[in-house]
Amino acid sequence: MKILVQKFGGTSVATSEMRDRVLHHIKSALADGYSLVVVLSAMGRKGEPYATDTFLELIHHNGAGLAPRELDLLLHCGELISSSVFSSMLHLNEIDHVVLTGGQAGIITNDHFTNAQIVDLKPKRITQELQRGKVVIVAGFQGITEEGEITTLGRGGSDTSATALGVALNAEYVDIFTDVAGVLTADPRIVEDAIPLHTVTYTEMCNLAFQGAKVVHPRAVEIAMQTNVPIRVRSTMSDHPGTLVMSRPEADRVAGELSDRLITGITQMANVTQIKIAAKQGQFDLQLKVFKEMADHGISVDFISVNPSGIAYTVHDALAGKAEQILRELDLEPELSPNCAKVSTVGAGITGVPGVMAKILEALTEEDIRVLQSADSHTTIWVLVQGEDMIRAVRALHRKFELHRVND
Repeated sequence: MKILVQKFGGTSVATSEMRDRVLHHIKSALADGYSLVVVLSAMGRKGEPYATDTFLELIHHNGAGLAPRELDLLLHCGELISSSVFSSMLHLNEIDHVVLTGGQAGIITNDHFTNAQIVDLKPKRITQELQRGKVVIVAGFQGITEEGEITTLGRGGSDTSATALGVALNAEYVDIFTDVAGVLTADPRIVEDAIPLHTVTYTEMCNLAFQGAKVVHPRAVEIAMQTNVPIRVRSTMSDHPGTLVMSRPEADRVAGELSDRLITGITQMANVTQIKIAAKQGQFDLQLKVFKEMADHGISVDFISVNPSGIAYTVHDALAGKAEQILRELDLEPELSPNCAKVSTVGAGITGVPGVMAKILEALTEEDIRVLQSADSHTTIWVLVQGEDMIRAVRALHRKFELHRVND
């Protein structure tokens, strides 16, 4: 049985025109001989009646007094509404199908309500329905605990549902349909000549996603990477195959392009605050004291730089005030730089290659952009800049590495 998992996000199912395109992709997959699992998100975005964010707004305007367990009971309804709408469409088109909740599909999670983790997947019911020749529609973003409690998987949950099912079913592909034509070399709203990539490695995709690209949730990519299930990032409005996300050796074999590709893409994350704290003479416990307090107060830290003279790190702008108060209560004197942006240069080809950082600094210096902090890994180099410089920095790096020609 040749299995394909298709996932359609909120914008892909928001309007009748887009839902007709989804139906087109379903019919095309069936015509190609696939046994088909379709994972659906709630319809639309904030402000539209059945979107997840609209449900959250409903609670917010009525006191925000809903406990996490009961909040999940509400939030999982959006995907059920979307699945019911598509059930009606498939019925009208005489396509045999069945609708399953996340729990009925065998997605077992822990009890971390509103941000549950998948702990097991039992796709027996899905396999049975596929063997009967049915299209299986699965409500994304949700699962069930071993005790029968309904849970939701947090942001990007439908992506996670789709890739987890793809792994469990040994699918040939997991198709993630979005409103863009695949994974691009940069945000097209910032860089006009950003282009779609033919192939991207799992590691590159994770780094792009973690650093601000919102095409596929990084947790979904990590799940697919465990068993090398290929992901195709595609546009709902196009029949183009999109971007293939897979392991480095497989991507090299399929595309023959990654071996010579130094940089894959540039991405960005705005609205962060840099916090710097100087260490006093003989103050060797500063780092432990600061980061333990941040953790105890639920403040996520990023872009960490530790040295004997002090520390620097970033938090979201919205948490900067809370972080500063905590630090001053420790008799520390933090220096805050709000409204910064993290710009990331990602590429599997940069490992061990000299001169990449020099080229990044050259691009930024030519634009008179000051680097506040930097860090690197095997596949990513990050720089922190003033928020007002973010767009120019992204464009300068995209231009310096000639990413508009990356598929030439």
